[in-house]
Amino acid sequence: MAARQAELLPIPYYHVVFTLPEAINQLALYQPAAVYGLLFSTAWSTIQSFASDPQHLGAQTGMISILHTWGQTLTLHPHLHCIIPGGGITSTGHWKSTRCKGKFLYPVKALSTVFRARYVAALRKQFPEQPPEFFNQLFATPWVVYAKRPFGGPDQVIEYLGRYTHKIAISNHRITGVDAQTVQFTYKDYRQAGTKKEMVLAAVEFIRRFALHILPKGFVRIRHYGMLSNAVKQITLTTIREQLTPGQNCTQKEEPPLEQSVPTESICPCCKKGRMQHVMDFDHRRPPMELKKQITSIVKSTL
Repeated sequence: MAARQAELLPIPYYHVVFTLPEAINQLALYQPAAVYGLLFSTAWSTIQSFASDPQHLGAQTGMISILHTWGQTLTLHPHLHCIIPGGGITSTGHWKSTRCKGKFLYPVKALSTVFRARYVAALRKQFPEQPPEFFNQLFATPWVVYAKRPFGGPDQVIEYLGRYTHKIAISNHRITGVDAQTVQFTYKDYRQAGTKKEMVLAAVEFIRRFALHILPKGFVRIRHYGMLSNAVKQITLTTIREQLTPGQNCTQKEEPPLEQSVPTESICPCCKKGRMQHVMDFDHRRPPMELKKQITSIVKSTL
């Protein structure tokens, strides 16, 4: 948690939830790694497509995603909680904030439509043996992509991460009674405004439901993408912090001309004539693959 807190930027963060429909549950029991893996990749593909669109942002954003597979009554309910920064890095390496008007990061209905189309297409490719009727039924009802209001601030992001990143299907405090035949526990009924209720299950049924949420061995349920991925975040976060100042969190900063953004530093040691310009900082490793295009673009524009 301390490591995640050190990575937070002074910007708004958004909470988006991608949920799979009940029709996919049977397939999730049969091939959980494939079904949940596609959930991660399709959610990121959808978010990045909207972020790269100049109409919405026009930059590469990032995402922290956390897989949950349970509902309040321990039934199978696969969904992905995503924390997304309110902005991204442009092709020239500059921070660009999203518009801070409205409640949500991107249009929810459009996110749902794109997410459904891409996920079903990926399922067709992954499971060609499934009959066409299976895939057709997935378009019968709208899919749920729930976008919450922006977090109140970085501290609220940390509080959320602390509560949910390492949570399991049911916590001890919810179990109110156990005997040789039954298990009794509390749950919230969200169909009735989160009313707190109690459920009693046979012990074997309780174990069966709990076992639904044991993931395949080695499956990673917390993943980082884009500018927040482990390969590049040390560079990108440092670059963004250098560009952000108090009062700029919700304003879209005009990108400076290239000649202003890369100051002259020294004479080229090769030709002894050209002026060297600062393009980007990185550690002892080679530049990350995701930033190679940015570096190439900047260098070509200075020639």
